[in-house]
Amino acid sequence: MVIFWVVLGVLLLLFELRHLALYALFGGVGALVAGGVAAVAPGAVFVQVLVAVVVSVVGVATVRPMVSRALHRGGEDGAVARGVHGGIVGQEAMTLDVVGDSHATGHVRFSGERWLAVSGSDATIPANTRVVVTAVAGTTLVVWPVSAIPDVPDGGPDEVDAPEGADGSST
Repeated sequence: MVIFWVVLGVLLLLFELRHLALYALFGGVGALVAGGVAAVAPGAVFVQVLVAVVVSVVGVATVRPMVSRALHRGGEDGAVARGVHGGIVGQEAMTLDVVGDSHATGHVRFSGERWLAVSGSDATIPANTRVVVTAVAGTTLVVWPVSAIPDVPDGGPDEVDAPEGADGSST
């Protein structure tokens, strides 16, 4: 059982490195701790599973929110880590096919990955169009064509009103 837990833990940690959602991280830690329990008590499979679940749930419930807040605040330059919560919003992507409303989802290439996407406006967005991510709804990006985003005035980005519905809300 030790090998099972260690392999599972390593696979979850590798998965976490790819996705940065901070869930698989704690599942991996829980599996590795269960591997330690398996080394000491190889016959106590129920205890191993219980330890894996408890460590994972406690990590997700207590440590993940603190890590997420730290990543969301960003470093000294204020940048948010790409791919973590709000760090996606404001980034550019490229449509891979036609992107429409929630009934005609399309796909974009964002950060080297293929994502589901919907248009933030009533208009469909053709393939091979540069878009900006204005919101994230689950695993779907809400996007607007870069050409539809107004230029930033001299006073900075705080003076720009986003196009209506750019936050993914319906009007």
